[in-house]
Amino acid sequence: MDKNKSTDRIEKEIVLKAARSRVWRALSNAEEFGHWFGVALKGKTFAAGQAVQGQITYPGYEHLAWNVVIDRVEPESLLSFRWHPYAVDSAVDYSQEPTTLVVFELTAVEEGTFLRVVESGFDNIPAERRQEAFSMNSGGWDEQMKNIEKHVAAS
Repeated sequence: MDKNKSTDRIEKEIVLKAARSRVWRALSNAEEFGHWFGVALKGKTFAAGQAVQGQITYPGYEHLAWNVVIDRVEPESLLSFRWHPYAVDSAVDYSQEPTTLVVFELTAVEEGTFLRVVESGFDNIPAERRQEAFSMNSGGWDEQMKNIEKHVAAS
């Protein structure tokens, strides 16, 4: 299947001109992750099985909380979490909906670090909001790839 035509998963890839250890820190250090991702995570940590919450700092979304459950943490290789995609209506209780799985995979390459982000599970999201969640998150991941690229280049 053409991965770009999938309705269940979003895949984004980028080569970052930074060492894998640097990219790993940007992903796995919760405060640093929040800095480039747009979430206030001061004093938070990422550990497998742990729920993490922070206020979104992205303009226009500051009224929302960012809620994830860390799935796996494999140093300098993989970080994953589960969340409710595009849960932006504060009047809606998304807690009973299925979550999507976001996986960050790092591979060292000659130019620096190859980062792949895959968000999967959209086919399980309620039909009435599935397409919008997929579309908004796809665009969101495009922005986040630029954000992490700028973040690791600046340090």
